[in-house]
Amino acid sequence: MSLISDGIERIRAFELPSGIWADGRAVAEPRIALVEWHSAWSDKFYQLYVNGRYAGTTVDSQQRQMIVQIPACFETPVRIEVFAVEAENADIDFSGEIDSSIGQTGRVRIRFLRSQNLPIGATAQIYFDNGTGQIDYDHPLNDSAIRIWLAWQDKAGFGMSKFGFSDFGFDSAAAVGFGRGSFGNAQFGLDADTFDWVSPQMPAGIYRFAAKVIDEAGNESSIETCQVTVTPAARPVERVEVSSFDKQTNQLVLKVADSV
Repeated sequence: MSLISDGIERIRAFELPSGIWADGRAVAEPRIALVEWHSAWSDKFYQLYVNGRYAGTTVDSQQRQMIVQIPACFETPVRIEVFAVEAENADIDFSGEIDSSIGQTGRVRIRFLRSQNLPIGATAQIYFDNGTGQIDYDHPLNDSAIRIWLAWQDKAGFGMSKFGFSDFGFDSAAAVGFGRGSFGNAQFGLDADTFDWVSPQMPAGIYRFAAKVIDEAGNESSIETCQVTVTPAARPVERVEVSSFDKQTNQLVLKVADSV
C-alpha cells in the first residue's frame, strides 16, 4: 500500500463558515473544513481523503494543514483521513486502496470471483440469516437475480482470435484480460474478474450471508460466509454548543442546540 498512516497523529478538523451574520448565525454552504495534523515525517507529502475520496495533496513536505470540502448531508458521519506519501506519488489518487465507505453506513459488501468455471447464463442470489444464525433461502436480499455474465462474449470471444488456439468451442479473446482481474485465480493464460454486491443499510448485529449460483438447467450451488459484525456509525449531531466548563474538575458539558 502506498499510503502511510504510521507517524501521523492529532488530526483535527474545524468547520469554517462561509460567512457570519451580525447576530452570530453562520452560513455553512458549501461546507468546508480546516484539517490540521502532527506528523513524525519530514520528507513526505500528505494526502487527504474525505469519506474515502481523494480531496487534495499538500504542496510540500512541511505543510500540516489543508482546507477540504465536506458533504452537506449529515445522515452519515464524515470521515477525514490523512496519509503520508512519497514525493513521486504525491499526485496519484489512491482512493482505490481505501475501503472505508461501506463500513460507515452499516452495509455489507460481498465480492464474487467471476472465473471461467461459472457457466454462461448463470445467475446469483444473496441470502442472509437476519441475525438468527439460520440462512433463510426462501427470501433473497437482492431485488432481482444477478447475471454472472452480461453477455456470452464476456466469457468467450469465439471468432475474435485464431481458431484452435484455446479451449474447444471458444477462443477467450473477449474474456477479461490480463491485469484487469485477480491474476492467478483462473486457468492458465486467462485472468479472473470480480464483481461486488452491496447490501442495504442494516441495523447493528451479527449476520451470516450466503450466495447461491443457479445455471440455466436449474442446478444450484451455494457458499456461506462466516459471521459478519455490522456496527453502523451513530448519526452525527449537526449543532453542538458548550453548556458549561468546570475548571476544578476539568469537565466540559456539551448540549445540542435547537435547529435554526
